[in-house]
Amino acid sequence: MKLVIFDLDGTLVNTIEDLGVAVNHVLAKTGRPLHDITEYRMMVGNGVRKLIQRALPIQEQGDETLPNKLLPEFIKYYGSHCTVHSKPYPGITELLAELSDRGVGMAVASNKYQEGTSAIVRHFFPEVPFVAVLGGCDERALKPSDEIINAILDTSGVSKSDCVMVGDSGTDIQTARNAGIRSIGVTWGFRPEAAAQADEVADSTGRLKELLISF
Repeated sequence: MKLVIFDLDGTLVNTIEDLGVAVNHVLAKTGRPLHDITEYRMMVGNGVRKLIQRALPIQEQGDETLPNKLLPEFIKYYGSHCTVHSKPYPGITELLAELSDRGVGMAVASNKYQEGTSAIVRHFFPEVPFVAVLGGCDERALKPSDEIINAILDTSGVSKSDCVMVGDSGTDIQTARNAGIRSIGVTWGFRPEAAAQADEVADSTGRLKELLISF
């Protein structure tokens, strides 16, 4: 079986507005200045704690304890608002259905905390038979560590030569390199300039489909 491991945010689903609104909620509740939603594109990709840290006023970003203190309020708010504005990128739902019909295995590897990752996948892709949907957790290092890829490979029984990682950021591409698997960068996500670092680049879901069917 061939296996495609997808990043979630910025690859399958455009989640930036809900993420930004949730962080702004936390900032507002604690009396801190807010950010324009577009600014969050450069803050995401390394987990929620890092997202919160990057959103803090510059003079507070060195306090490593603050993200953990603010995290519960973020999770509480985001957990009930994570699909308000988010939506799959055009053509993604159809692509996943076709890959499933062709017998291609699929998985999700995200740095978003596990509960949030699972909730978004369940909401938008309830019919997709992912072999694994993994998010960030305390027991496993975040991407670009290869631990999440290895966990998926262990679950699926697929060899590295039959696996490819699809993502929109340099973190995703480096994760694939660290794991010793191929990578495809997509240009419609949060870090389009990072796609050029991948083994292959897709600027549309049509092109991504061609690459995934032929690999």
